[in-house]
Amino acid sequence: DPLLLIMGYSGTMDLWAPEMLKELAARYQVIIFDNRGMGKTTASDKEFTIELFADDARGLLDALGIERAHVLGWSLGTYIAQEFALTYPDKVDKLILYAGDCGGKKAMYPSPEVLDILADTSGTPQERGEKLLKTLFPEKWLEEHPDPRTYFPEVTKTSSDENIERQYKAWQNWKGTHSRLPKITPPTLLITGADDINTPWQNSLMMIDLIPGAWLVQLKDGGHGVMYQYPKKFSRIVLTFLEN
Repeated sequence: DPLLLIMGYSGTMDLWAPEMLKELAARYQVIIFDNRGMGKTTASDKEFTIELFADDARGLLDALGIERAHVLGWSLGTYIAQEFALTYPDKVDKLILYAGDCGGKKAMYPSPEVLDILADTSGTPQERGEKLLKTLFPEKWLEEHPDPRTYFPEVTKTSSDENIERQYKAWQNWKGTHSRLPKITPPTLLITGADDINTPWQNSLMMIDLIPGAWLVQLKDGGHGVMYQYPKKFSRIVLTFLEN
């Protein structure tokens, strides 16, 4: 079975946790790609919107000749995954929203400090990466794991500041899915870290009440980057959901 992974804000497909990918790819045909304007994917001059990104994901499956797939989105990728599931429900087998929220006025957003870090494209990729790490992991966990190279993939491809800013604008302009969540039909799993400062876990708690029959798994001591912290546990949760 195909499993489409949709990357989060400003990320490229290099960013998926390697150990998690290995676990998932042992059982599924895992498809990773760069969103429009990120990494190796071209941009065009069309205005970036979450809906456009969902159409891109649909276009990718069509180009690969894939009728239906499981879909897993991370962070901003959950916005794209939600739009995808609502617009093309017949293309989605099961839906996994990892560190997601519903966007729009009803979502609970990170603090202004965290938003500033996310919006800031200044500095070298390495400096930016160091700032971003603080938003991905709980402080205590970072202290216990001082060397990112032991758990974080080496990112070789970067995206232009301009396209990252365009993607940020698409995030800010998205009206969200709050009123449409009850219309999500694929079986849905929400995964959240109890210590996520980027997408607070309360978002998943609200969404589980609105998505019919949704499941929620909250990982203790998990941050926004919980797939790097506990890749085996994370994969086991995903595989258990997909196989039952």
